[in-house]
Amino acid sequence: MRQYEFWFVVGSQFLYGPEVLETVAARSAEMAETLSGKLPYKLVYKVTAKTNQEITDVVKETNYDDNCAGIITWCHTFSPSKMWINGLASLQKPYCHLATQYNREIPNEEIDMDFMNLNQAAHGDREHGFIAARLRMPRKVIAGYWQDEKVQTRLGDWMKAAVGVAVSRGMKVMHFGDNMREVAVTEGDKVEVQTKLGWQVNTWAVGDLVKEMNAVTEAEIDAQMAIYTASYDVATDDIAAIRYQAREEIAIKKMMDAEGCKAFSNTFQDLYGMEQLPGLASQHLMAQGYGYGGEGDWKVAAMTAILKAMGEGGNGASAFMEDYTYHLVEGQEYSLGAHMLEVCPSLAAGKPRIETHHLGIGMNEKDPARLVFEGKAGKAIVVSLIDMGGRLRLIVQDIEAVKPIMPMPNLPVARVMWKAMPDLTTGVECWITAGGAHHTVLSYDVSAGQMRDWARMMDIEFVHITKDTTPEKLEEELFVKDLAWKLK
Repeated sequence: MRQYEFWFVVGSQFLYGPEVLETVAARSAEMAETLSGKLPYKLVYKVTAKTNQEITDVVKETNYDDNCAGIITWCHTFSPSKMWINGLASLQKPYCHLATQYNREIPNEEIDMDFMNLNQAAHGDREHGFIAARLRMPRKVIAGYWQDEKVQTRLGDWMKAAVGVAVSRGMKVMHFGDNMREVAVTEGDKVEVQTKLGWQVNTWAVGDLVKEMNAVTEAEIDAQMAIYTASYDVATDDIAAIRYQAREEIAIKKMMDAEGCKAFSNTFQDLYGMEQLPGLASQHLMAQGYGYGGEGDWKVAAMTAILKAMGEGGNGASAFMEDYTYHLVEGQEYSLGAHMLEVCPSLAAGKPRIETHHLGIGMNEKDPARLVFEGKAGKAIVVSLIDMGGRLRLIVQDIEAVKPIMPMPNLPVARVMWKAMPDLTTGVECWITAGGAHHTVLSYDVSAGQMRDWARMMDIEFVHITKDTTPEKLEEELFVKDLAWKLK
């Protein structure tokens, strides 16, 4: 993700004379350079824009530069907002309005009309903010002193959400076979998704994957096995099963990389010509940043890759997840998340083990190898993107992952246990009321606020289930949103 950068576009006008404009440009360049050392991505000072044409030109450049993930604007002086109309109306990248000023304090002895003419951010930012509101621009407004840690943290969080938009716009998903039969929530309008989110979701035959698997050499498998043994504890004597997973991983990765895909999905109902469902193979691919969705769930596959990109620089912990079963003892209510095989080892509290067990579902000829581990404790979110027919809804729930309260020695899969907000049963009622899927992305790195920003940038509905949510309030919120989105 490090190729991405953000552009700093500063507003002013010719009224103040060349000396003031030179000072504005110098200060703006200084701010961008200083902030670049504090933010997760480089901030590049581009221009002190003084005319409609300068603003329009820099926006055109922004739109067509693949390295630019968004713009941050600021008005050091007064920048008449009509000159921003053409540029903002054509902007296709995420947009943050930083309402700040170069100086922290009002200097009691120095303040005069020259100082006032130079330092008019309070004036300029409000004029600039009006035109964005008038144009109904999706934007993030961050106010505060630019050298404060709180402001820099908020800017960094917004940048990561904007990078999620850039990744989304270029997302290609390799859909092996079709969805699991008769499952509703894994379906969706691929044309609508490509129009709104940029995703290209297309199908590749499982037979094509088998052909690629057959071309994998023993030397390639040996090299992959060395990576496995260095990364994980081998807790099985069935080395052939592990080598078969290596063969699957190498083939899947080759196919995805050849097509520029960052995510893939498959289903245990369509393993034509394969001995095992990719378990360890899928898990290790996710550990490298690829997205995955089980049962043909291409939406969660893409979202997994996007959250992994947004969380880069954290502990890498964003992963495909599924609510499996509940612990409903009063006062000890927990959700147990897992999947048949495919949970990313970025969630692991310790070193994962490679184990081989029978999988009593699907078309497996032999027992698949997989990573088994307990998930780490910590605050996190679970995210679900659903197709509501005519629009997309992003549902986010706050959770707190805990060390599993029991060892579950006979459960041969990776597992994560958590408390759902506001509590398990209320949270379940709210999740079901909102239409949340059984597949999610669980993330320790990405916040609900960042997902709200991402949804706003992508112009889709956002629902957040928090410690304060009640079913009654949520029903009212969903009713109002349903009306509002139908009017859009």
